[in-house]
Amino acid sequence: MDERERYRRGLSVRRQVLGRPHVDQAARDLSGFNRDFQDLITRYAWGEVWSRPGLPRSTRSLLTLAMMVALNRPDELRLHLRAAFNTGLTRDQIGEALLQSAIYCGVPAANAAFHAAAEVFAEMDTRQPGRPRPARPSKESGPNPSRRKRR
Repeated sequence: MDERERYRRGLSVRRQVLGRPHVDQAARDLSGFNRDFQDLITRYAWGEVWSRPGLPRSTRSLLTLAMMVALNRPDELRLHLRAAFNTGLTRDQIGEALLQSAIYCGVPAANAAFHAAAEVFAEMDTRQPGRPRPARPSKESGPNPSRRKRR
């Protein structure tokens, strides 16, 4: 695949995951200073890595959230919290990833991430009052056996 095709594919995936408004704003903000960087992330982060078939986008999204917590990148965390719903994640699944990050990244990092998620969710609920909240899986259907009903 040539670089133009990689860019086109990356731009498409970037719009699907981050949302058209965010990507369109990034395009409007292009300058001589950031143009090469935006081209790089579109081609390689989105056109090469996020486009690979080896993992579903929801898994890539969970991994990205965990890495943003681990690296203490609150702006990118907020961006990917919003984007997580475009990959099919639910609030409960995001919460599970943030809970697990408490063990592997530290309680203070997870605490900050939970606060950021609460702010992002509240903002999303306010901006889209008529839109239903993303579905929450049944407590019995999740992978955590301690939450399943005892028979």
